[in-house]
Amino acid sequence: MTQIIARLRDVDIYQKEQLVLSGVNLTLNKGEFVYLIGKTGSGKSSLLKTIYAALPLTKGKGEVAGFDLGSLTRKTIPLMRRKLGIVFQDYNLLMDRRVGENLQFILEATGWKDKAARQTRVDDVLEQVGLKEFIHKMPNTLSGGEQQRVVIARALLNSPELIIADEPTGNLDPETSDDILLLLRQLSQKNNTAIMVATHDYRMLENFPARIVRCHAGKVMEEDQFEL
Repeated sequence: MTQIIARLRDVDIYQKEQLVLSGVNLTLNKGEFVYLIGKTGSGKSSLLKTIYAALPLTKGKGEVAGFDLGSLTRKTIPLMRRKLGIVFQDYNLLMDRRVGENLQFILEATGWKDKAARQTRVDDVLEQVGLKEFIHKMPNTLSGGEQQRVVIARALLNSPELIIADEPTGNLDPETSDDILLLLRQLSQKNNTAIMVATHDYRMLENFPARIVRCHAGKVMEEDQFEL
């Protein structure tokens, strides 16, 4: 039976007072890999921000990881986000801490009190992204692709139901971009995690085909409603 991880129904999305997207209907299922495409300014980031509650839901209905977006509070937003993993184009790693310490910091901040359990989890996620031997390295000694793998490891720490990746390969060369996309696809399948990737790189859509959702002219539409 298909399990719905995120659902938006008749949602209007605003940036301040400006309507960015109207009448949004979107469903993401467990283990599903989805591309989000559209021109700069088409509303991709606003849609993602609505899903992870950086923008409030003011019209329509939305549910993500079992949380009602319309009734979130300052207390429940962090609880919802623990069920999500977020990967940005800019890595936002703590440059004064080693790779393992970056990940330990997140686990401590999200309530992992047992030191041995934290270490086991750090080892596990670094192994999943192929960087276990990098645990003691400083982030500034890593390549862009390696830093993004650390960011993906960070997103995996709390076994998210949904990973949101906003232009995760925007700073990377084509070969490294392919490596990162392949890793995300593999993790989606291995962990049965829904992953939504916003991208400008249509080459990826050809190399790694998957469901496509597009922001265009203030609307959100499926691939079969819009030719690439």
